[in-house]
Amino acid sequence: MPSRGRTQLIIVALALLFFVPGLGAVHLFDWDEINFAEIAREMVITGNWGQPQIDFLPFHEKPPLFIWMQALSMKVFGIGEFAARFPNALCGVLTLLVLYRIGDQLRGKVFGMLWSLAYFGSILPHLYFRSGIIDPWFNLFIFLGIHALITLVLCDPDRRPGTLNARSDGKAALVGLFFGLAILTKGPVGVLIPLLVLIVHWVMGRFRPVLRWRRIGIIVGSTAITAGAWALVDLLRHGPDFIVGFFWRQVALLSSEDAGHGGFMGYHFVVLLIGCFPASVFAIQDMIRPAGRRKADLETSNEEQHQRRGSSAAASNYRKWMLILFWVVLILFSLVKTKIVHYSSLCYFPLTYLAALQLERIWKQRAGFGWSRFLLGGLGTLIALIFIVVPFVGMNIDTIKPLFAKDPFALGNLDAAVHWSGLEAIAGMVLLSTLLIGHWLHVHSRYRQSLLVMFGGTALFITTTLFFFINRIEGYSQRAAIDFFEARQDETCYVITKNYKSYAQLFYTRKQPVNDPRAHDEKWLLYGAIDRPVHVVCKITSAEEIGSIRTLTEIERKNGFVFYVRRP
Repeated sequence: MPSRGRTQLIIVALALLFFVPGLGAVHLFDWDEINFAEIAREMVITGNWGQPQIDFLPFHEKPPLFIWMQALSMKVFGIGEFAARFPNALCGVLTLLVLYRIGDQLRGKVFGMLWSLAYFGSILPHLYFRSGIIDPWFNLFIFLGIHALITLVLCDPDRRPGTLNARSDGKAALVGLFFGLAILTKGPVGVLIPLLVLIVHWVMGRFRPVLRWRRIGIIVGSTAITAGAWALVDLLRHGPDFIVGFFWRQVALLSSEDAGHGGFMGYHFVVLLIGCFPASVFAIQDMIRPAGRRKADLETSNEEQHQRRGSSAAASNYRKWMLILFWVVLILFSLVKTKIVHYSSLCYFPLTYLAALQLERIWKQRAGFGWSRFLLGGLGTLIALIFIVVPFVGMNIDTIKPLFAKDPFALGNLDAAVHWSGLEAIAGMVLLSTLLIGHWLHVHSRYRQSLLVMFGGTALFITTTLFFFINRIEGYSQRAAIDFFEARQDETCYVITKNYKSYAQLFYTRKQPVNDPRAHDEKWLLYGAIDRPVHVVCKITSAEEIGSIRTLTEIERKNGFVFYVRRP
């Protein structure tokens, strides 16, 4: 094993190599990516960094911390896709380092390396660091806060402050700091999840006191100061509108199904099983039969035993906390009516931790994978075959059109001029080759190499999939509309969407502030005395309704979108 310093340098180098290249190679995707990037763009244009805006109106759904990161990135790199996604690439570097360092403290540097590898080499955890959504930073702050809370709870309350394993006010303040940053990133759910985790742990501990009231007060105070500083400034400058609107929006998300984002009860179970492959398979294995760690512990070096002595309590109880975190997040977001893939993304931390326990068993005992090898092969082969077959389906797109006969918009999407050569199947072949090589190594009892191939090969599969597929997916889903918006950048005009929600018309027309308040009034734009052309975009499913508006003239139909203009 390389030294700790060299291992961290390797982690940084690999993360930058995999997460940064190609960040700006494809347009941002509606809604979330464009939503956050547009708020950041408007911050840069207006210089109003205190309150998020959309279409230069107050935006009451999200606090500003992640938006500040994107706006700073745009100040450095310019407004565009690369700048919008770059903060999450940095989050990827930091997350892998955090996992290595925490794992090292808990169980030694081998475990730290394997935990970082499990996160890096799983599909969605890796993919999210190449996106422009809030969740990677939000999840990191939540996890750091929960880790600090676990450390605080497991420290010895009878030791004097300042001695090894003693509880301290500083540790309690650190817990609140991270929870406050999570609230500043995404809102009150940043403290709701940790609170639920703590309550479940308290109940499972038969209601024994977890922390003294003094430390609870410090955590609450630190959280309030961190999150409340910005809220107080906003309240003084803008009144209560933002806070009130934000509160009711969170209630709506938890109590109603957001448009287009419903799903069945087991939605997130499926997302985590497939999306966190291959770590999900090892995590399931550890849930069913926890890794036998006695032999692994006996094989730990004297150096690691000495290094871990101060945190042995945390190491022995950490699995219980991670299980609680996993099930709290999974059950919570299975119960809410809105189903979006990244809602369960906080599960990636405990899931990869559980996987790393199995990986540590394999590594230190030089043992086989066990029954998980068969699930890895079956699930991995299924994923690989999908990515091998899809390019050939794309080359014969007419064969699947009957499946979408009842969805005119989807049929229109499939008319996009997207070129498939068949070479795109290389991505699936990379994963299939990874499975075959991993199997061969396992058969020859080279378990460590098999493990490295599985996760390293999956990371390579994700990269090749993005290279071959992401532009083509965007070509079907939204490019016709994006191209239309980009063509309006040099025009003095209004551009709106009708009967479907989008932020693309704002970001990709590079809309500038409009002083006339009527510019936000759809009725005036469609029927009033306008001062410049109005472009209206809708989906083909609304074409009959929109086409009946006599002030509009249809100018084009393309790939499921219909474009209209109204001239002064």
